[in-house]
Amino acid sequence: MSATITPVEPTSPASVPGGGRRLLRRLVRPGGAVLSGVLLYASFPPRTLWWLALPGFALLAWSLYGRRLRAGFGLGYLAGLGFLLPLLVWTGEEVGPVPWLGLVLFEALFLGLTGLGIAAVSRLPVWPVWAAALWILGEAARGRVPFGGFPWGKIAFGQADGVFLPLAAVGGTPVLGFAVVLCGFGLYEALRQAVAYRETRKVPRAAVAVAAATVLAPVVAALAALPLVSDGAEDGTATVAAIQGNVPRAGLDFNAQRRAVLDNHARVTEQLAADVRAGKEPRPDFVLWPENSSDLDPYRNPDARLVIDQAVKAIGVPTVIGTVLAPDTGKLRNTMIQWDPERGPVNTYDKRHVQPFGEYIPMRSFVRLFSSDVDRVRRDFGPGDKVGVFDLAGTRVGMVTCFEAAFDSDVRDPVRAGAELIAVPSNNATFDRSEMTYQQLAMSRVRAVEHSRAVVVSATSGVSAIIRPDGTVVERTTWFTPAALVDKVALRTSLTPATRLGALPEWLLMTVAAAGLGWVTVRSVRARRAA
Repeated sequence: MSATITPVEPTSPASVPGGGRRLLRRLVRPGGAVLSGVLLYASFPPRTLWWLALPGFALLAWSLYGRRLRAGFGLGYLAGLGFLLPLLVWTGEEVGPVPWLGLVLFEALFLGLTGLGIAAVSRLPVWPVWAAALWILGEAARGRVPFGGFPWGKIAFGQADGVFLPLAAVGGTPVLGFAVVLCGFGLYEALRQAVAYRETRKVPRAAVAVAAATVLAPVVAALAALPLVSDGAEDGTATVAAIQGNVPRAGLDFNAQRRAVLDNHARVTEQLAADVRAGKEPRPDFVLWPENSSDLDPYRNPDARLVIDQAVKAIGVPTVIGTVLAPDTGKLRNTMIQWDPERGPVNTYDKRHVQPFGEYIPMRSFVRLFSSDVDRVRRDFGPGDKVGVFDLAGTRVGMVTCFEAAFDSDVRDPVRAGAELIAVPSNNATFDRSEMTYQQLAMSRVRAVEHSRAVVVSATSGVSAIIRPDGTVVERTTWFTPAALVDKVALRTSLTPATRLGALPEWLLMTVAAAGLGWVTVRSVRARRAA
């Protein structure tokens, strides 16, 4: 009688109940980090779920608290992917996933380094303050390097509908973002202390005070800042018209029909002029066309100049035209032209912050290895060197062209130069019907409160809008529809603390972050010496 031996398959740790539980435990914090990033994304427009940023940061704090530096970097990077992958998907709308993924994988490195820093300071007293300052340090770095930075996704830009918005007038986007992050981290600290109390029935009073202060202080500060938010007129009012002519088709090739885009904007302007004569619309004091509303250089193309001149003469008021100037030599210029109905072009503003990989291609030969779409930008744009403030029928209008709305100094400079109103001419046709348009609109709403100025967004294909100085939208268009928005806006001349202080609040918060990292370093060195 022979025995049959049945071979036993080797078992993986995951197939063993104990091993499976250990594996799940290892995945809990990475999963929490990714989910925290997803919650941050969900707090951004077009959704009005701004409050999701608070549990998002609380969950991020739980993932990072007490972790080692390497784990902090990895968890921060995962949070960055959960946040930026869906937030920036519009960057691949017309060029495919490679540029989008490349951008996200790179930008998430900043969040990885931020996570490392937060893990390092999480054992310090009053750690939510150091950690929130580190988040702002990470945003500041991301908004400056490389190639001038990419500040898209600053936490402040998701708070246009939030209770913390008045803090934008106190210290700009850095202070607004700091308050949101601090409150979220404070919520986790409060929960951590509550759990500790359940287990030990005692919690140090100082710990309770820190948890309470980090949650309540941002809310109290936002309420205290409410008097800074106003839509009252300080220097009268102006009736402004924003023209949205629409484009023949969306995508990167919309410029192939440049004459059609120009004709669309001229046609809407002339229709507005007819409506004014018929008493259907009030007569505007000035008119704003979008960025790229005439990509035919009117200084070199007589037909384009004639079309623009006829439209401006029809409406009979100063009009700002967005165009591309193409000199014989040198770089192109993304230019806004102040066009007078009698004298023609009288002033220009060249976009100062041109967009890498959109308006110029850095490291062109290297980038071409990954995407041939770089050759769609055949000739690079160059930046302007002066602040744009146009005097339009007695109103000083600050020019902030499209991508510039994401940069603090690019919006602050024209207000400091005397602008009573901010114009944001934009061209979003490249990004079709993506969330990008609403993300940018939210930026303009935050800027309105930050500087206490009405903001007028004129976009080629939408969404165009007129925003009061308190951040509320009074008129807006829909996507890919010709339209003219006409409304009376308040003109303001006073400067908010944020405008006066400039970059100082951000530098102070970065100093706090550096001090926290310095403290951790000193403690670590002393601990090693004592060992």
